[in-house]
Amino acid sequence: MKNLSTTSPATFETVWASFQETDRILSEKFAETERFLKEQFAETDRLQKENDRIAKEDFAELRRLQKENDRKLAETDRILSEKFAETDRLQKENERIFKEDHAKYEKRMKRMEKTMGSWAINHGSFAEEYFYNAFDEDKQDFFGEHFNEIEKNVKPKGKKLQDEYDIVMYNDSYVAIVETKFKAHKNDLQKVLKKAETFRILCPDYKDYKIYLGLASLSFNDELEQECLDQGIAIIKQVGDTVVINDDHLKVF
Repeated sequence: MKNLSTTSPATFETVWASFQETDRILSEKFAETERFLKEQFAETDRLQKENDRIAKEDFAELRRLQKENDRKLAETDRILSEKFAETDRLQKENERIFKEDHAKYEKRMKRMEKTMGSWAINHGSFAEEYFYNAFDEDKQDFFGEHFNEIEKNVKPKGKKLQDEYDIVMYNDSYVAIVETKFKAHKNDLQKVLKKAETFRILCPDYKDYKIYLGLASLSFNDELEQECLDQGIAIIKQVGDTVVINDDHLKVF
């Protein structure tokens, strides 16, 4: 035999009570949801305000850094402008000083060239006079010949040619041409060798004469002496207070 449970029929009171209970539960849920949403909205608003604050602070810092950077750039431009201006000023000043120094240098060089030229002329004139006097004192036994005439600083001139001969000695058959130097150099040798050729052209009265050549100097070096001997040119130099002539290899030109 089975036991059967029976349910009492719903009444108005029970249904009403059920509605009230449901309404209570829904109200509580709604209130809880509303509270939760308010908390979430409040937190969101707080976070938004915090973000806004941070963004404003970051923007302000960014603006500050930008202004600082602009200030530094402006300062750098100012410094560079001053440096460029100073560099330009110094360059112009250096150019001015260089031009002045160069002008002074050129003036000094011109004075020096003039002085050296005068010095060289004076020394050359001294050497010419010294050797001329030495030859003029006894002009009978030079180069193994007797010369009865002597001249200095002979400057014959033709239509297209001219030359200068420091010392020239003559007799009836020979002419002796001596180039004088204060200090002889190697390039003087070629100048001496041309003297015989130009003398015959410029002084045609002596074109058939035999010509001796000599190089006289107060200072010689061994190499130049040997080259003169090899070319058949007489060497005339000062040794102490005496004029010495080496004409062992003398050549007739």
